[in-house]
Order: sequence, then C-alpha cells, then structure tokens
Amino acid sequence: MSALLERMDAITPKKILSLDGGGIRGALTLGYLKKIEDILKAKHTDKPDFRMSDYFDLIGGTSTGAIIAALLAMGNSVDHITKLYMDLGDKIFATKRGWWNPKSWFATYGYEGMEEGLKLAYGEDTTIGSDRIKTGLCIVAKRADTNSIWPMINHPRGKYYDAINSKNKELLLWKVVRASTAAPTYFKPQMIEVDENKKQRAAFIDGGLSMANNPAVTLLMVATLKGFPFRWPMGEDKIFLVSVGTGIREFKKLAKEIDAAWLGTWAANIPEMLMQDASWQNQLFLQWLSQSHTAEEMDSEIGNMDGDMLSGKSLITYLRYNFKFTSKNLNALGFEKTFDEKDAVMIADMANPKNKELLYEIGYKASSSVKPEHFADF
Repeated sequence: MSALLERMDAITPKKILSLDGGGIRGALTLGYLKKIEDILKAKHTDKPDFRMSDYFDLIGGTSTGAIIAALLAMGNSVDHITKLYMDLGDKIFATKRGWWNPKSWFATYGYEGMEEGLKLAYGEDTTIGSDRIKTGLCIVAKRADTNSIWPMINHPRGKYYDAINSKNKELLLWKVVRASTAAPTYFKPQMIEVDENKKQRAAFIDGGLSMANNPAVTLLMVATLKGFPFRWPMGEDKIFLVSVGTGIREFKKLAKEIDAAWLGTWAANIPEMLMQDASWQNQLFLQWLSQSHTAEEMDSEIGNMDGDMLSGKSLITYLRYNFKFTSKNLNALGFEKTFDEKDAVMIADMANPKNKELLYEIGYKASSSVKPEHFADF
C-alpha cells in the first residue's frame, strides 16, 4: 500500500484546506496561509521542515486557489509559493490583447504565459498520480461541454483514477490547474483528452463559474460521499475544514443606479454577484453544520446562526477566513496610506497584477483573526 493510501485510510481526524478562486487576489489568500503555517509550525517544533502538506490530509482549490493548493500539496512552503505566485501573476496577465487582435474576440489574455509559469512551478511532466504530491489533492474545474463540475483528485481508489477508458492519474498537473483557471472572456478554455485513446476531448473552464468558486462544500462532499474514495466519517472531532477566501467586494448601490443600469453594466457585474452568492451559500451551509469559532452574521434576519445545527449537533469543525474590501476595513489594518472607496474597488480588481504585493500584505495583516486556539483541538 502506498504512503498516500495509508494516510487516507488511517483512522484519525481528517483535516481539509479549501482555497477560493479570485484571480490575482490569491495573493491575499497567501497572506492568511503564512499566518496559518506559522501557527502550525509552532505546534510542530519537532519538525523543522514542517509543511502544510504534513498537516492537511486533503488540500483543494478552484482557479487561483487551485494554483496554490497544488503547490501546497507538493510540500512547498508558503514563502516559496508566494515567490512563485508573484512571478506567475505577472506572466498570467502580461499578454493582454488589443481590440484589433482577432484573438481578442475569444479571450482578453493570451494563455502562453500562464502555461509557461505553471510548467515551471509543477514540472512539465508531473501528473495527478505523481508521488511528488505529498497529500490528498482536489482541483475543481468545470467541464463546459457538459456543464458539470469536475473535482479532479489524486486518490488511487478514485473511480476515474485508473479506469479502463479514463486514467486521470496520467493527466498533467499543470494542464488540470490551467483548466481550473480558464475564466471565460479572460482565457480560452483548456482542452483535455479524457479517455485513454485520446478520442474524446473535453472543454474545461474556470471552476469559479459554478457554486464551487468557494470549493469548501465540494471538498466536504469529496471527502465524505460514498461515490468518492475517501469516505471519511462526519463528526465534530473527525472533520476539520479550514476555508480561506480571496477577499470580497461590498456591493452598495442606490436603487436608482440599478434602475438605470444598461446591458454593459449588468454584464460587468453579474459574474462577481453570482460568485459572491455562491460563496455565501457555501458559508451558510457550513455554519449550519458546525458551531464555528469564525461564524459571521449571514444577514440581519438569521444572524450568525449560533445554535442552528442541521442535525441537532455539529457534524464538522469549520473555520472561514476572508476579508471585505472597504475603506474602513483597509484603514483599520494600520497602513501608512489612507484608503477611500475608490481605492477599495481598485484593489479588489481580480486581473491587476500591480496589486499583488499589497494584496499579500492585506491578507497577512488581516490574518490577526487567525488564532492559535482555533487549531488547538486538531
């Protein structure tokens, strides 16, 4: 039995790390992850080369979260990933096409820089089944030609891991991650041969174009449903799910602005509106399954759901860390600069690599909400 299978089968509390999509705002996620890694290192002083892959049994992500999740699962430190990510951010958004370029009719950015960066980050020949991946990994993408969510996993007993006509273990890791990041209008879909004879091609787009931009519920299903190979038992002391966001914008509009909105306004705003709705629905459901240390007020009517438990008891232990881009929240972090609401909107841009260092710093400063006692029971 492989070391990975032994780990997946061990009767121990299982720890899951879920990472949201959000373009270049993944840099903010890394700020939070640095704090989490520091806390966990302090609890594992006997292991000087401690990595997040030593702690979490399943790491998964969507889009930019998939980029980071794969690097974490391969045993990289957050500092090393941050350096790679900053370089990759420039490559991804470096080739913006002008309106006069016929290719711009299909995608705003060229994908060549992203492919080059991902191959360098993971290795050009690293596959989903590679032993370079140290722990459970789940990359969430959307198959556009069937309109279905594909959580691609490295568990050796997965239904399609080593099937007769579909060997997911042989899929190249960089290509799977590229599939999860192929946001329509930004990048062309990623085509992948999904059968052994390479006769069936599938068109994949960003997993964020679904309920799984925040993939936490998807990862919980992957970890516990019988159709997947993990089949870990539910329980407050058995499943520990940590979910990290990429920041959210605050939507505040006057009714007359909405009334006057034209087609272009809706086209520009609908994708993020739906992404936020999906994220909140994920968070609401997970707070319903738990009594979380990080529970937020979901709305003014249901509050933070304290005492609301779907089955009458907590079925998981759940933590959620994220940041809302408002001038008030930004100014509370102690930067020398004073931010206004225009700054908040600019910083929240998912496709502006100039913000990447600031986003990381925002994430790290905001990670003061990550407490060592949140991890005490696990």
